[in-house]
Amino acid sequence: MTTASASMGLIVVGAAGRMGQTLVRTIAEIDGVHLAGAIERPGSAALGRDAGELAGLGPNGVLISDDALPAFAAAEGVLDFTAPAATLEFADLAAQARIVHVIGTTGMDASHEARLEAASRHARIVKSGNMSLGVNLLSVLVRQAARALQAADWDIEVLEMHHRHKVDAPSGTALLLGEAAAQGRGIGLGQHSVRVRDGHTGPREPGAIGFATLRGGSVVGEHSVILAGEGETIELSHKATDRSIFARGAIRAALWARHQKPGYYSMLDVLGLSGQ
Repeated sequence: MTTASASMGLIVVGAAGRMGQTLVRTIAEIDGVHLAGAIERPGSAALGRDAGELAGLGPNGVLISDDALPAFAAAEGVLDFTAPAATLEFADLAAQARIVHVIGTTGMDASHEARLEAASRHARIVKSGNMSLGVNLLSVLVRQAARALQAADWDIEVLEMHHRHKVDAPSGTALLLGEAAAQGRGIGLGQHSVRVRDGHTGPREPGAIGFATLRGGSVVGEHSVILAGEGETIELSHKATDRSIFARGAIRAALWARHQKPGYYSMLDVLGLSGQ
């Protein structure tokens, strides 16, 4: 393992996917980090291929493997935008290796938290529904707005759109923003969210936080939080046009977590916004 002053060795899991390839390219662009391993699921057609070549960089000597354990033992951090079941396994490995685990995986729910909390006793876990600076700043603004505008007079709706291939809904970012709104109101999101409206639904329940989901094309990610009052509407929005914003945020999180104690952190901690 490298010293704290040396370049940080990072593993990309799901290295053959769109986000994985983006991570490989972004690591190559940022000083202070290098690609230490590239992992794919057993049976992947990408196994044995050069990760740099697959990502369009040209050969970098890092071959894609399905054997995560030795890669984790030799690196300082792992960047993970995979699937919930895989992320839980990687969290266990990160805890065993006592390294940084940055989790951008979406579709996770409360049932996964206990295992991640257990892993964070030994690993430095940074988990967020969105790794971009802009979205995390937006979440702070949403929380402040929800706190300032009373539920009796202002309705909150979260609108999101993503590409046709996204499999979970609402998106992790939409849930992050909905949670920020719920925190601002001092309520639990699970008990006050409305995910589906169809047919004769009756009037809107006061204090509810609504979600609307759109899917289509190649949209990277668009999110809006609408606060609707009598005679006026406030809209707080973020539009992602390039997946590299998530990759840069994940690498920033890894470099920050490298110097922290084992624990369970968020991007708000990384950006110094957790107390806002």
